[in-house]
Amino acid sequence: MNILALDLGTSSVRGLVLNADAEPRPGALARRKVHLSVGDDGSGTLDAAGYLACLVECLDELAAAGHLREVELVAVSAQWHSVVPLDHAGAPLGPVLTWLDTRPAPAPGAAGPADPDAYHERTGAWWHRGYWSVRLPWLRARSGAPVARFAGLVEYVLGELLDAAPMSVSMASGTGLLDLRALTWDAEACELAGLRPGELPELAPMHWRGRLRPEHSRRWPQLTGAAWAAPVGDGAASNVGSGCVDRRRAAVTVGTSAAIRLLQRLPAGERLPPLPEQLWRYRVDHEYVVTGAAYSCGGNLFAWANKEFRLPEGPELAAALARVPPDGNGVVADPRLGGDRPPGLVPAGAGVLGGLSFSTTGVEILAGLMAGLCRMVADDLVVLESTADAPVEVVLGGGALAASAWWRSAFAVALAPRPVRHRAEPEIGAIGAALVALGRVAEADRLPVAARIDAERAPESPGAAS
Repeated sequence: MNILALDLGTSSVRGLVLNADAEPRPGALARRKVHLSVGDDGSGTLDAAGYLACLVECLDELAAAGHLREVELVAVSAQWHSVVPLDHAGAPLGPVLTWLDTRPAPAPGAAGPADPDAYHERTGAWWHRGYWSVRLPWLRARSGAPVARFAGLVEYVLGELLDAAPMSVSMASGTGLLDLRALTWDAEACELAGLRPGELPELAPMHWRGRLRPEHSRRWPQLTGAAWAAPVGDGAASNVGSGCVDRRRAAVTVGTSAAIRLLQRLPAGERLPPLPEQLWRYRVDHEYVVTGAAYSCGGNLFAWANKEFRLPEGPELAAALARVPPDGNGVVADPRLGGDRPPGLVPAGAGVLGGLSFSTTGVEILAGLMAGLCRMVADDLVVLESTADAPVEVVLGGGALAASAWWRSAFAVALAPRPVRHRAEPEIGAIGAALVALGRVAEADRLPVAARIDAERAPESPGAAS
């Protein structure tokens, strides 16, 4: 059996084929960059139709190369928090709002939850611009046509391909509207969102499976009999793909953005443990939850610095960073160029650089920004550890960390004295989604695909980094 794993990210769409143990098949990878439109007004949007076209191109490429043969299961990792309004025909009424968009705000005079603490405990979220409770009224007020329903990006995409595309409990938890214990839409959150009957997707039941529509089966006949599993939020999938599936290991993942998370088993209906006010909690599936903090900065810091400072490339950049101490060599940076993720309210454009001189280089500014994120993660790890039964070790993962030994070393310094390891596999999200689809979350820290975590030590001197 083969598994097709789709990773529907913010900066790219990827499709890869895995074997029955969720190990990547050599060469069976297709990737398309997507255009994230970011504005000075705090906007961060994607074009839904263009995004779908990128996914179709990935599937076409894999099919043409013969990689879709013997695929029996399709697993999906998808970005949390996105939302797009749809008309009665299911067509988008505007662009997709991503997690990066900081424009939504409550209407003047709107009141929040009656008991904010109880609301946070039930939904794992806040009444905040990052969630649908604030986003939906804001979108409705700006829509040029009546809104028939709302969907996340993944529900829109799969709705175009499959016979049905209900929303998984994992994706629903990222909306901030889900009761995490009952696994139903939360009545108060829906009232705050101004929702009317039929405007939310149906929730997928446990073990839900979908199928391609007949017209798409003709295009990709190898997938005709494949079962499509309910999508998994990208952060949850990354924890599983990193082997961080209990409260002994915290995952720090840096892709376009960044997050730190702990996963624990908590089946539907069980009482939710206390949730620190600074942290969110979402669902992995019907059996597991993930708790953590997220940041609007990550690999996008490198993309910005590379564009503005024309950084050296490849080995030359690595060598230049190796000469910079893990604290950023005196450059003090607030890396929140894109603003805060929930529960913070700092707007886009809040980044700050300090400690600059005429001799400060672009590489040192990049290092300062990267070190700034390390410090933010370290502060939140202290809070996250308060939910664990014992001290944790940290596993680093994600494409941005795979690409930068210096950043891995900086995290090791910032998170000391905790053990810090690195999961070198770049496709942790897709692999994690496959393991969730297979029902093998609990095994992830013992499977070969999840156990190949290379311990790395921070350099004893700045010149030792590589």
